[in-house]
Amino acid sequence: MMRLVRRGLMFGNLFEVRQPALVERYNRALEHLTGKRTELTDFHLDISGYSPEIGDEFADPLYLNPNGCNRQFILLSTDQKTAPLLNAQFSTSRSILRRWIEENEQQLFALTARDAVAGELVNSVFSVEDPRDLLSIREIEVEADTTESHVEDSRELRGKIERFMNEDDAWWDDVLTAEMIELGKRTGDITRNPVVFTNNRYTQNNFYTAHHGGLYIFRDLDETAVVSARQRDDVADWDVEYVMDFTQRNDIATFLEANDLVEPITGAKHLDVTAILQQKLDFIVVDTAAGEGEDFTDLTRRDLRNLARRHLKSLPKEYQGLYQLWRWSSGQGNWPRITSEHPAYFYTLRSADHADKDLVNMLLAELAPLDVRQLFICHKSAFYDAYRGWSDAKKEFVAEFLANEYMVDKAGAREALFGHEPTMAEEPVRRRGPWGERDDDDDNDDDDDLIERVGPWGAVRSD
Repeated sequence: MMRLVRRGLMFGNLFEVRQPALVERYNRALEHLTGKRTELTDFHLDISGYSPEIGDEFADPLYLNPNGCNRQFILLSTDQKTAPLLNAQFSTSRSILRRWIEENEQQLFALTARDAVAGELVNSVFSVEDPRDLLSIREIEVEADTTESHVEDSRELRGKIERFMNEDDAWWDDVLTAEMIELGKRTGDITRNPVVFTNNRYTQNNFYTAHHGGLYIFRDLDETAVVSARQRDDVADWDVEYVMDFTQRNDIATFLEANDLVEPITGAKHLDVTAILQQKLDFIVVDTAAGEGEDFTDLTRRDLRNLARRHLKSLPKEYQGLYQLWRWSSGQGNWPRITSEHPAYFYTLRSADHADKDLVNMLLAELAPLDVRQLFICHKSAFYDAYRGWSDAKKEFVAEFLANEYMVDKAGAREALFGHEPTMAEEPVRRRGPWGERDDDDDNDDDDDLIERVGPWGAVRSD
């Protein structure tokens, strides 16, 4: 994994801790949350205050995330808001933490100037040993305070000030006055610098969880659906309308299409479809050639073509389907029919423009794992798991590609691949599937109009 670390593709943009004062603040917060202290004098933190170095020291990558379902956090600085979240068990955890930091940045900046802020993302369950427990999680509450209880003291002082101002004879209550003075010594002037966190509750309707082999949970739809990354036979009592696993490609395709969650990459305006398809083809060629022991040192476009010719019989069906689509997009062939049963199908999609586009792109990346760029961008944990099983030659090629082609302009690459302009279809495509009836408009049957309505593969097939 050091190839990735050296190129900033793993453990990148972490918050560095070297100053003894910050190390001590972190230890106080760590002891407050876990009862442990680190012996390290310098380390790095993600947005939640998790340190990979301390995780190695404790031999526990979940030392701030007991049972993987109630993530604790330590903030030494609001600068942590731009750091990644390592070992994420829920796709929403980082976005919730970042939103909370940004919405309370002024208060957190003042608090972290003198102490660490320790807290927890609290949900309604303490264990997710049963998949049904995951379906009970609907709201996340952020609880936080400094190790010296500045927030709680401020809350208590506000209550005493309210008593002092509103209760009869409170002016003569010497005990109340003494308590206010003592609290004020610890909190400072809360009338000028109020220490109170706002927006502490966040809904979690649609999300991915790494638990139970990986589950994509969609509840913010007309009917709840769960997509499992592994084959399942234990769903009879899940109390969910639809449960699908990755072997049920037709059902997943119908679900995504019926709920307007995806769009064909060929239907997006201002998208260089031919170039994107070519890159997907290159990744598949490299994967196949790596399995045959090929070396990729100083690989050129001509070398890639030669590799494709040399290993043509070994290239998977994903390559064959995408190559036909590439020929169509470059004006060299007719549009191919690629149904949801075809291994190339999910490589031809991206998320439509909606609130859960990151979640849907994450699902598509796992359904199209040979597109290593999309896998890295949209599903880091799946990328790292896959990377561990690659040959050294493929590891080097992919690491070099991502460092040179993606990291130099991450925002531009994301916009090019997943940005959203108005789709080419004026009306949403309607289809029949287990989620209800969808009606196609068959008024125009020329190739371009057909592609705009259903993509170059034809209608989604239902089982």
